[in-house]
Amino acid sequence: MELDMDWVTGAQANTSAIERRVKSLPGRRSVKKDYQAAWMLKAITMIDLTTLSGDDTPGRVRRLCAKARQPVRADILEALGVEGITTGAVCVYHEMVETAVAALEGTGIPVAAVSTGFPAGLSPYHLRVAEIGESVKAGASEIDIVISRRHVLTGNWQALYNEMREFRAACGDAHVKAILATGELGSLRNVARASLICMMAGADFIKTSTGKEAVNATLPVSLVMMRAIRDYHTRTGFRVGYKPAGGISKAKDAVTYLTLLKDELGNRWLSPDMFRFGASSLLGDLERQLEHHVTGNYSASYRHAIG
Repeated sequence: MELDMDWVTGAQANTSAIERRVKSLPGRRSVKKDYQAAWMLKAITMIDLTTLSGDDTPGRVRRLCAKARQPVRADILEALGVEGITTGAVCVYHEMVETAVAALEGTGIPVAAVSTGFPAGLSPYHLRVAEIGESVKAGASEIDIVISRRHVLTGNWQALYNEMREFRAACGDAHVKAILATGELGSLRNVARASLICMMAGADFIKTSTGKEAVNATLPVSLVMMRAIRDYHTRTGFRVGYKPAGGISKAKDAVTYLTLLKDELGNRWLSPDMFRFGASSLLGDLERQLEHHVTGNYSASYRHAIG
């Protein structure tokens, strides 16, 4: 849609109320036993299993893809009476896209590529746009782009809109996730406004962080972004997905995020096409907690390698 500056500048954030709302969430919305196991299994299906390290190798990516295909040990799934569980996607740098696509062939698990000068987004603009096209050509069906934080910090909303719209066009048929790097935007109000602009410019998902910032996904930021998504859906009828990324490594935290999602956006968003966790170590703890549910004993974390 066209940029609606009245809508954008009308977006506000009551920080104290937001913090009070999310602080009470874990105590008011807790699940136990079989219900908790079901929520953890649901969380696994919505993980973008990620490796974004300078020392990534084709072997590491293939092992990560094997884990994406079977994220939980077969004996645990059998005890739970569940089969066919996979993660939502595998997320890698452009250089590893072809390796991941080949490793996941025939599984239906999409490959996501980080792009546009990830994580800082400060490479030459034409190269950022070209990088999107190269990743799509290599087989990535999802592109995680990073916005220029300076546009938000200086209030240059038109520039942010134009940038996001061009990134959206460059992605073609690929799913595009807009990374806001919320830890570097200065305020929750800026998060709300940047979320709305990225959705207006065509983002399929809005995502909290690259995972490389000092502060990544938090519950207050998640509440603000979910409320922006809800407002956008109410006004336009279009559903936009949400992806918290960075710092979510424990099963109990994953369940808390899903609880907030259900409260704010409803059951339709509790599916991989509408919600993803950007994580790697989270899967190991989810598998460990599921084994505890089945056996009553905690195992060593090394027994649940994620790749």
